[in-house]
Amino acid sequence: MAAAEVARQGEGCRTVPLSGHVGFDSLPDQLVNKSVNHGFCFNILCVGETGLGKSTLMDTLFNTKFEGDPASHSQPGVQLKSSTYDLQESNVNLKLTIVSTVGFGDQINKEDSYKPIVEFIDAQFEAYLQEELKIKRVLHNYHDTRIHACLYFIAPTGHSLKSLDLVTMKKLDSKVNIIPIIAKSDAISKSELTKFKIKITSELVSNGVQIYQFPTDDESVAEINGTMNSELPGLWGLSRPEFDQGNFAGLENLYPNTDIIRNAHLPFAVIGSTEELKIGNKMMKARQYPWGTVQVENEAHCDFVKLREMLIRVNMEDLREQTHTRHYELYRRCKLEEMGFKDTDPDSKPFSLQETYEAKRNEFLGELQKKEEAMRQMFVQRVKEKEAELKEAEKELHEKFDRLKKLHQDEKKKLEDKKKSLDDEVNAFKQRKTAAELLQSQAQQAGGSQTLKRDKERKNNPWLCTE
Repeated sequence: MAAAEVARQGEGCRTVPLSGHVGFDSLPDQLVNKSVNHGFCFNILCVGETGLGKSTLMDTLFNTKFEGDPASHSQPGVQLKSSTYDLQESNVNLKLTIVSTVGFGDQINKEDSYKPIVEFIDAQFEAYLQEELKIKRVLHNYHDTRIHACLYFIAPTGHSLKSLDLVTMKKLDSKVNIIPIIAKSDAISKSELTKFKIKITSELVSNGVQIYQFPTDDESVAEINGTMNSELPGLWGLSRPEFDQGNFAGLENLYPNTDIIRNAHLPFAVIGSTEELKIGNKMMKARQYPWGTVQVENEAHCDFVKLREMLIRVNMEDLREQTHTRHYELYRRCKLEEMGFKDTDPDSKPFSLQETYEAKRNEFLGELQKKEEAMRQMFVQRVKEKEAELKEAEKELHEKFDRLKKLHQDEKKKLEDKKKSLDDEVNAFKQRKTAAELLQSQAQQAGGSQTLKRDKERKNNPWLCTE
């Protein structure tokens, strides 16, 4: 009865057809559309000596001519140069940042060459952490500059890793995803290259250097990533006495099946080139030599295709995720622990953020008060020392003034005595002069009277003969 009533009521209703599928299984499509509209960012750090072809390989990887001038070998220290580019492939936008180590390995003293690189990586982590700690965060529009992948360029010596390479990779392995690559691998023969890869693997393991391991937990990429990893189970992260630095025989003793060792692809042996040559009926990126042509995208010639596939096509998102969930979280945890923040107290009870903040604030204020008191005491001490110095200087000035005053009085007395002596001499001279003038006048008068007397006698006696 009720069903019939409902049917009669629905006879006059309009039926609305569905425009599409209804269900929450469209959520992945929504996330994809949102991500595509927002765009992606990827940051690559290229570490290696000058002249190993870092810029050329970047141009080859992304099929783009990036800006940049060749670096010289006369850099006083290691400088990190960062450049950001906006790339587009189909409808996907990528903000690519390439950071290059200018002057790495060019100095005579290479002891601290890794420090600018570590400081740069930590600076990017710190900038992201500061953005996270803001009250008003804008992480959805924040330009993430954290390094997602470090391509470490190894010189194709064919012998062993340099001490600089080992030290630098050891300092970086906890901060960034390291992917070692042998640059300009066409500089050594194929047999030497195989031995060189084994040698590098042995030295990395024996020195405890953690390089990026391609993930195999996802079934869709487990097979291809499994072939790319160094297929030596249990090696990475372990310290084995069989691996002596400079000797990789321990690897072959531990793993008699040397094909497993020799078929491993890490480190990638790559060749970069932006020059296109016509090979057969196709234009291909290659390097022309007097003895033949090396094709960059020929897997029989180098591992460039494998590197491009693993870095860009398969594992780019995993590199971004590893940077955030592993390396950045480690940096964040260490920073917060340095600031005194913990998850639990000694009794394994959850920590209150407010209590921790208040405790750290009181501790900071106490330290600030102690520093203020110490500065005040230091200021008072310096004022007292300055006053003592000024009093001593004033005393010295008074003593100097008294000495100068006494010296002035002595000089004045000497001048007065000398003046008196000169005055006496002048008076005596004047007296002598007056006496001399008197005598002279008397002599003149006496001479004049004698002349008159002779004239008178001459007149009275004309017979006197005069001369």
